[in-house]
Amino acid sequence: MSPLLAFCLGLLAAAGLAVLRARSLAFPAQRASDYADKGPAFDMRKHLDGPIQCEGVIYGPTGRVASRFVADFEARWDGNTGTVTEEFRYDSGATQSRRWTFTLGNDGSIRAEAPDVVGAGEGVQKGSAVHLRYRIRLPEDSGGHVLDTIDWMYLMDNGTIMNRSQFRKFGIPVAELVATMRPKEAV
Repeated sequence: MSPLLAFCLGLLAAAGLAVLRARSLAFPAQRASDYADKGPAFDMRKHLDGPIQCEGVIYGPTGRVASRFVADFEARWDGNTGTVTEEFRYDSGATQSRRWTFTLGNDGSIRAEAPDVVGAGEGVQKGSAVHLRYRIRLPEDSGGHVLDTIDWMYLMDNGTIMNRSQFRKFGIPVAELVATMRPKEAV
C-alpha cells in the first residue's frame, strides 16, 4: 500500500469515527425517549407559566465564556397555545427581546415560532425533558448568521429548569448556552 493511499484511508477512518461520535455519543445524539421515565414530568403549560427568572452563560467556539446574561420571561397559556416573552440583559449592556409562540400537540409534539426563528421549530416534551430544533437568525450586529439550534430543557425535582443549547453553522458547533429558569419570586 502506498503512503498516499494509507494517508487517505486514515483520513477517511478518522472522519468516519468523528461522524459516528457526533451521532451516537455527543450532545446531538440525545433522544427524547432517553428521558421518558426519568425525573418529574415536564409540562410546559405548568412549568413555563407566569413570571420566570433566567440566568445563563454563552460559550464561544473555543469553549470560553463569551457572554453572561439575566432575563425576565413572562409565559401565558391558552389551552395548548402559549406565548413566552423574553427580555435579556447581557453583561455587555446590550438588551434583546424575543416573543415565542408554542403550540403543543396532544402527542407531546411542539411547534415553536419567533420573529428571529427561520420557519418554525419543532420538538417534543417527554418525561422530564423538552427538546427543540430550530434555525435562528442572529442580530445584524452579531453578523446576521443563521444557526442550527439544538435546545434541551431538563426539569429538576425542585421545579428549576436547566437549559442547554448548541448552535451550529455548517454542522460545526459555534456556540453553546447553559441557563437556569425558575419561577420568579413575588416582590
